Amino acid sequence: MPKKPQKKKPSKKQPIKQPKARLTPPSLDSLTEAQEKLKAAIASGPRGSFRMEGPFAIYMQAPEYGILAQELGGYVRLRSTVPPRLSETAILCTAKFWRAQFEWYAHARIAAEKGVKEKTIKAILAGKRPDKAPKDEIAIYDFVKELYADRRVSDATYKRVQKVLGDQATVELVGICGYYAMISMLLNTFRAPLPAGEELIFKEP
Repeated sequence: MPKKPQKKKPSKKQPIKQPKARLTPPSLDSLTEAQEKLKAAIASGPRGSFRMEGPFAIYMQAPEYGILAQELGGYVRLRSTVPPRLSETAILCTAKFWRAQFEWYAHARIAAEKGVKEKTIKAILAGKRPDKAPKDEIAIYDFVKELYADRRVSDATYKRVQKVLGDQATVELVGICGYYAMISMLLNTFRAPLPAGEELIFKEP
C-alpha cells in the first residue's frame, strides 16, 4: 500500500535576534554630577519618573546634550498643542519609517491609550494607509508619510493638516517628527535593547 503523505508541521516563526547594544548604561549608584542632573531633570519634568532605558540610557553618555534633548522631548510629547491621539499617530509613522524597535515598543501602547484604534496601529506597522481611521488621523498619516518620502509636503496635504491643527500645532507636528526621527537614529545607531521578554517587531540587518 502506498504510504500516506506526512502532514507538514507548521513552522514556528523565529523571534528576531536582538543586536548587541553598543553602549553600557551607567549604574545608578555611580552617576557623575552631570548624569545626576540629567536624571533629576527627566524625573522632575512632565514625565514624572526616570528609567534607565531607551533614549534616556543613551543620553547618559552625553548628559549635557541629554538635558536639552529631554526638555524638547517632554514638550513635544506631553505639552504640545497637537492632540495626543494625533501626535502618537505621527510618532508611530516615524517609528515605522526608521524601523525603530524601542520607539515602536513604547509608543504603540501609548497610542492605544490615547485613542488610536488597534486596526490603525496594525495598518501603520504593515506599511499601509489606515483608510478606516478618523479623517484627522489619515491627514496626519499622509502628511508624515509625504514629508519623509519627498522631503516636502504638497499644498493639498498641508492644507488638510493645517485645517485640523491650525498654524501653531502644525509647526509643532513637524517638530514632533524631527524629534522622534532624532530619537530613532539614536536608538538604531546604539542598538537600544528592549526590556527583557519583549520581542523585536522589525527585521534587523
